[in-house]
Amino acid sequence: MSSRDKIQKLIDLREKARTGGGKDRMEVQHSKGKYTARERISILLDEGSFEEYDMFVTHRSHDFGLEDQHYLGDGVITGHGTIDGRVVYVYAQDFTVFGGSLSETHAAKICKIMDQAMKVGAPVIGINDSGGARIQEGVRSLAGYAEIFERNILASGVIPQISAIFGPCAGGAVYSPALTDFILMSDQTSYMFITGPRVTKTVTGETISTEALGGAQMHASRSGLAHMVSQNEEEGLLTIRKLMCYMPQNNLEDPPLTECNDPIDRLDDVLNEIIPDSTNEPYDIKDVIFTLVDNKEFFEIHRQYAMNIVVGFAKFNGMPVGLVANQPKHMAGVLDIEASRKAARFIRFCDCFNIPIVTLVDVPGFLPGSAQEHGGIILHGAKLMFAYGEATVPKITITLRKSYGGAHDVMSSKQLRGDINYAWPTAEIAVMGPKGAIEILEGKALKSIEEREEAQRFIQKKEEEYKEKFANPYEAARYGYIDDVIEPRNTRFRIIRALQTLASKKEINPPKKHTNIPL
Repeated sequence: MSSRDKIQKLIDLREKARTGGGKDRMEVQHSKGKYTARERISILLDEGSFEEYDMFVTHRSHDFGLEDQHYLGDGVITGHGTIDGRVVYVYAQDFTVFGGSLSETHAAKICKIMDQAMKVGAPVIGINDSGGARIQEGVRSLAGYAEIFERNILASGVIPQISAIFGPCAGGAVYSPALTDFILMSDQTSYMFITGPRVTKTVTGETISTEALGGAQMHASRSGLAHMVSQNEEEGLLTIRKLMCYMPQNNLEDPPLTECNDPIDRLDDVLNEIIPDSTNEPYDIKDVIFTLVDNKEFFEIHRQYAMNIVVGFAKFNGMPVGLVANQPKHMAGVLDIEASRKAARFIRFCDCFNIPIVTLVDVPGFLPGSAQEHGGIILHGAKLMFAYGEATVPKITITLRKSYGGAHDVMSSKQLRGDINYAWPTAEIAVMGPKGAIEILEGKALKSIEEREEAQRFIQKKEEEYKEKFANPYEAARYGYIDDVIEPRNTRFRIIRALQTLASKKEINPPKKHTNIPL
């Protein structure tokens, strides 16, 4: 064979590999509103940047007729490219080849790029669209999953890991995305569960649809597994591109700074009026967030889950930060099991990757009730406290209104090593609200008052006295627990100045193998 023939063979083999399971199967994929694996990579990465590995890999199985079915690449596309010029490693499962099922060699391809990503310190993005383990390979496919899981675990906190679910992801396959930092699901075309509807009905008798059991909306709003939901795959891939701009390449780097044309010293007069006069009246904390951050851009995480707390990424003068904020508009911003878990995990991600944390506090306390106590609110609330106390990144806390009881301690208080703690003049920092406090403090006196109107006047007077003495920021400021009481309209400038001051912060936790966070 001549050199020209050999080169032509290479060209032909590459073209064959690019067709995956064939044009007919690609058309079926398109008919379901889904892209092919290569099309997904093309949208995700900078144009022309993708370098593919292991295009010519095939499976090694000789059972159940597989010896007669060989497809180049074996159902997964792997390699590296760039997003906004920054290197990322990527794999995309190809549903047109054996339904994207995972074989021994399929897993080895994924492990190879994960190993390389760890060596060079670059993020890994996995695009999942798979029918699960390749049954014909038995335990070898299960071993392949475990090899991937181990790499997910070792890479955790070292390089960012992001999973996109654009089709089925069931059984053992679900654990790799669950071990990564962020999961994005496409609405109506993706699902995740351990056991599907048929097995569920056989074992438990429950009849449930695929979408209700493990669809994107369920995981976004109820289980909390999905951090983001996209209406289609293109939107999802562009969302991941946007997410990447807030995080560094690895745990040894700082997040990327960008040029900012939003003035750092702009005065937001609307903030001076945003807190209602009545402490029981709600307002939308997102109005505060959008006012403070660069160009009103806020990348929210877990938007549909535990909406009594808001988390996400933003920039202040081009510096990425993680934002955590109680949401008075939903359940009065109270902390419950789901909110505690949601915020704790987000805080730990930020701390892993050197992203400063800005906390906006308006919290009346922890949600009472047997459902919360029986569900482990103590344990889950401790996760949030642990996450804040363990974090060594710059931590800036602004108390806007309520900050009561144990919830005050949990929300990045000075005693949990909050670096700079500010309060608005509307802040109320105390053991509990005036009403509850007076019922306890003046209980005996109230019992001795027989007339209802007189009792009401007594309560009102005592509540005013309590507010004057405790439900304000100055008592905490007197002890140095609040560094300064600031005018709300100056908040953006004060946050940016604090971030600049803390840029060189160095804080190291005591040496240990690892922490034992209350799980």
